[in-house]
Amino acid sequence: MNGHEGGHASSEAEASVVADDLKGLSLGINGYMLAQVDGPAGVGEPGALTFQIQDAVGTPVTEYTTAHDKDLHLIVARSDGSQFRHVHPVLDASTGTWSVPWEWAAAGTYRVFADFTPAGDDAPGLTLTHTLQVAGEFAPVAPQPTRVAEVDGFTVTLDGDLATGSASELTLSVERDGTPVTTLEPYLGAFGHLVALREGDLAYLHVHAEGEEPKAGEMSGPDIGFAAQAPTAGRYLLYLDFQVDGQVHTAEFVVDAGHGAPAADADDESHEDGH
Repeated sequence: MNGHEGGHASSEAEASVVADDLKGLSLGINGYMLAQVDGPAGVGEPGALTFQIQDAVGTPVTEYTTAHDKDLHLIVARSDGSQFRHVHPVLDASTGTWSVPWEWAAAGTYRVFADFTPAGDDAPGLTLTHTLQVAGEFAPVAPQPTRVAEVDGFTVTLDGDLATGSASELTLSVERDGTPVTTLEPYLGAFGHLVALREGDLAYLHVHAEGEEPKAGEMSGPDIGFAAQAPTAGRYLLYLDFQVDGQVHTAEFVVDAGHGAPAADADDESHEDGH
């Protein structure tokens, strides 16, 4: 998919259409609040990262709907997109407090994302965010486009382009020592879990894996397919979690998304095939 400029009208349409669709830009939404967020103050200090999800009257939420095999997913990333972590904290049902052992590896400003669905809520999953400051000398990283990631002896390659206007197919291929890996194990209800953050404001996109949910004991590879749509043109930070031999690995990518073709207009069929 090759993006192309659609002019000011296209840019304005993107901004208005996606304003309500973006996740991870607010402390609260739909009456729920990410609250009581706390963690170690500085680098190298062992402790815990703790928080609550509170409802509209400030009562901690203790019942959730399972999604991707977990009641809640916690994503943490520094403002420059580095230091990404995806973990699953434990809920103390008596207090409504989530916690996970935590130690910061580097100083800076961090965004904490809680991705969840309250039990009995018909709305789609919510993603709330909170900012934490970690004391210490800060050396920011400037993400540069890359489609090949080396992690723990694996080489992961990203194929496909992000663009606005329509969903893109992304394929991530896993190799080890030049040999395709065909022993990818189910992880969080799929053979891979992909998170995308928009550079600049870290708007959170929970990308969906393609294909049916794998069965226990089933293996796959080397390719993992996803469907994704960029809300706006710009640079995106992608993080793929995949599991082999019971170990989860995270491959990181940086891609630039362009303007896709504008939506088809009933009075202008010239855009029918524009994707």
